[in-house]
Amino acid sequence: METNLAVLIDGDNIPSAHVKEMMEEIAKYGNPTIKRIYGDWTKPHLNKWKNVLLENAIHPIQQYGYTQGKNATDSAMIIDAMDILYSNKVDGFCLVSSDSDFTRLATRLREASMKVIGIGEKKTPDPFIVACDKFIYIEILKNNSKESTSDKTKEKDSRKQNVDKITPKVVRLISHTISDVADEDGWAFLGDVGSLLQKKQPNFDSRNYGFQKLTPMINSIDKFEIESRENANSKFKLIYVRNK
Repeated sequence: METNLAVLIDGDNIPSAHVKEMMEEIAKYGNPTIKRIYGDWTKPHLNKWKNVLLENAIHPIQQYGYTQGKNATDSAMIIDAMDILYSNKVDGFCLVSSDSDFTRLATRLREASMKVIGIGEKKTPDPFIVACDKFIYIEILKNNSKESTSDKTKEKDSRKQNVDKITPKVVRLISHTISDVADEDGWAFLGDVGSLLQKKQPNFDSRNYGFQKLTPMINSIDKFEIESRENANSKFKLIYVRNK
């Protein structure tokens, strides 16, 4: 059964560029049955959003700023999220913002057994990131978009400029996670490793490091072994990893 998602976008806090890539990413995790964006549409800084709303069937919600310096958009989005939660029409939420004000909302939705996916820029504060089941950086989607329209040389240059380095801390995280789910011989099913990595660190994504999948990322680190095994129930092989 497909997961129905409510996509709520903080228009004041998220750039309109790459919205198509963002919606394609969200579709990987479920069916976005509700798509709303919040902001004061009388303000000129939201004009760029207006051009892409119809193309992506995103419903704009008008929210006037009643008081100087106060973000009324946040309040409107939070109230709508709770209304949607109690309507029992969705199985999860996608909160698109880089604002830590949505940390408590993400926590509350998860307390109600909702799946919560966050999307925002790398400047997003850690409390909001860890409050989500999964957090995806918009910069990843920008990189993918650039790669699809550039030659190989530009792709490599773009990766060097935009991807994070695989630090010893990241290697330790992967190593400990493999140990956590490994069998007596030290081998761990890669699917289990990926799932546990996501739980430990919601913003963990191999694309942050320039790899489309977890397998090539782990394969690039000389601390791990990889083994392919036949799968009796499928033509696809099972990938196992262990610490060297």
